[in-house]
Amino acid sequence: MTESFKKTVLGLQDNTEVLQRIGDRLADRFAGIFAAETVERYVFESYTALARTAKISTYLPSTTEHFATDRLNALAKSKGAVESEVPEVLFVCVQNSGRSQLAAALLNVEAKGRIRVRSAGSLPAGALDPNVIEAMAEMGLNLSNIYPKPLTDDVVRASDVVITMGCGDSCPIYPGKRYEDWNLTDPSGQPLETVRIIRDEIHHRVRKLYAELTASSPCSP
Repeated sequence: MTESFKKTVLGLQDNTEVLQRIGDRLADRFAGIFAAETVERYVFESYTALARTAKISTYLPSTTEHFATDRLNALAKSKGAVESEVPEVLFVCVQNSGRSQLAAALLNVEAKGRIRVRSAGSLPAGALDPNVIEAMAEMGLNLSNIYPKPLTDDVVRASDVVITMGCGDSCPIYPGKRYEDWNLTDPSGQPLETVRIIRDEIHHRVRKLYAELTASSPCSP
């Protein structure tokens, strides 16, 4: 048994009651859509997935609730249990600590609620790259509380547009979705000056994507 696996198991035991309370809250929220057992399974699976890579465990219960909620929302949409009134975009890179987080934050700023934005990583890191946080802080955006998330099938199924960035064939392909691959330098370990260039390139692409999606969306102003 590896040390990381031991920590995950021990952490799960320590937080079982907390996770059950999260499951109860979400079961109430998704009543009539999912059985309580399904919600609880998603909560515990989400915790385990995040705990594998999280560098700081203090916030794991709160990030688990956020992650599980988002996954359940995505699952509900993909199953046709709820309808989304806005386009849904997923950005995927390897670690979800740089490119995909930059793109998600920038599209959220541009969209102002007119697009639902997610990001994920095929092999998520433990935390965001410090220079990515700094480069976004220069624009007035605080990413210090954002965390890398693993790529899950439910969020891919719920997305209308999937943008990949250097993660190869790790993202499943489903018919009826728009897929693009953005060839961008990985900012991980790069100096701040380079990260700024990557940020600005992503911002340019995000603005173009936003214009395309809102031009064809019935919810566009």
